[in-house]
Amino acid sequence: MYLIIHAYIYFHYYFSNKKFWVNMTKEASKLVCLYLSLIFASVSSASATTVTCSFKQDGSGNMIQGMFVFGSSLVDNGNNNFLETKSKADYLPYGIDFPNGTSGRFTNGKNVIDLLGDQLKLLFIPPFQDPSTKGSKIVHGVNHASGSSGILDDTGLVAGNATSLSQQVKDFEAVTLAELEAELGCSSSQSLPSYLIVVGVGGNDYMLNYFLRKLYLRISIETFTANLIASLAQKLQELYILGGRKFVLTSLMPLGYSPVINRPNLIGTPSALNYAAQLYNAHLKTLLDSLKTHLSDFNFVLVNQYNIISNLTYSPPSATGFKDISNPCCTVSLSQGGNGISCDRGGKACEDRTAYMYFDGLHPTEAVNVQIATKAYASTHQGDAYPINVSQLAQLQI
Repeated sequence: MYLIIHAYIYFHYYFSNKKFWVNMTKEASKLVCLYLSLIFASVSSASATTVTCSFKQDGSGNMIQGMFVFGSSLVDNGNNNFLETKSKADYLPYGIDFPNGTSGRFTNGKNVIDLLGDQLKLLFIPPFQDPSTKGSKIVHGVNHASGSSGILDDTGLVAGNATSLSQQVKDFEAVTLAELEAELGCSSSQSLPSYLIVVGVGGNDYMLNYFLRKLYLRISIETFTANLIASLAQKLQELYILGGRKFVLTSLMPLGYSPVINRPNLIGTPSALNYAAQLYNAHLKTLLDSLKTHLSDFNFVLVNQYNIISNLTYSPPSATGFKDISNPCCTVSLSQGGNGISCDRGGKACEDRTAYMYFDGLHPTEAVNVQIATKAYASTHQGDAYPINVSQLAQLQI
C-alpha cells in the first residue's frame, strides 16, 4: 500500500509538473522510477474496517478528539526544553504573556497550535519529550514538534539535538500510537481519523540549511525544493498509512520579512528567502492536491501563512494594530552567544506586544498567531485556508 501511494504522487508529478521531475536528483529519480514500476506489479490492498473507537464525550459535540503536531519552532510547545540544543525558549521574556509563564514556546504567549486548540475546544496538548506525557494525557493529542528542526535530517544540527521530522514520525509510530492504542483499546487506523494531523515545517531547511551552509553554490533552489517536497511527501504518506485522514499544513511565512534579515548574520537575502518560500508553497499545494486526487479519504487544509502575514505587513497600522512590522519585540543580539534570532536570556521585551508582528528575530507575536489561527479556523477565503478551513475539516465525516 505504501508503495502504491508513493508512486501515485510522483506519477502525478511526472505528467503535470515536468519541471519538478527534471529538478530532482539522480538518486531521487531512480527511486521514483522504482516506485512507478512497482505500482503496476503490486496487487496488495488495504483492508477496510468498520470498527470505530469509543471516545469519552465531553458534551461539546466536537468531531475532533485532539491534534498530533509535527514540525519546528513555530508549533513547538516545549519539546526542546528536554533536549540538548541551543534552540530553546524556556526562559524569559519568552512566555511573558502565557497563562502558565515560560513554557518553551517561541513567542510571548500562545502559538498557533494553542490557539487552534482553543477554537476547537480541545484540552492542552502535551509535548512528547516531557516524561509525564503518557497514559490518559495523550488521548487529546501529543506535540512532537522541535525547534530548529526541518524536513531534512541534517537541518537542525547547527543548533544541536533537534528532533527531525523523520524522527518525530518514528517517535509517533513507535511510542505515541502504542500508548494511544492501549488507552483507547483500538488500532490507530480506527482512532486517527478522529484527530487532526498538523504539520508546520520547512523554513529551517532554507534558513539553517540551504542558505546557511551555502548549498546554493552546488545545487539550485529549484532542485533543493523538489527534493524537499519529495521527502515531505514520504512523511505524509507514512502518517496517512498509520491512519491519519485530516491534515492541516502550514505554508512557509515570507521569510524575507523577518527581523533576522536586518542583522549582520544574513541567512539569505530577503528576496532569495521570499522566493524560496513561494517556490516551496507552490510545490506544497501541488503535492496536497495530488494526494487528495488519488486518495479520496485524504482531507487537508493548507494554511497560507505567507498570504496572511504579507497582508498584515502591507496593511496600514490603523487597520491591523501593528505599528512595528520589522523589529523584534524582545532584545536580540549577536554578542555573548546571541544568534540574532533568539531573545537574550532575561532580556527586555517591548511593553505593547500587540503592536509588534515579531517577538524575536524570526517568530511572530501571539497577536500575529491569533490572526493566523483565526483565519485558518474560520476564513472562507481560499487565499487564507485552502480548499476549506479547519472548522469545516473538523466537521467532515470520515
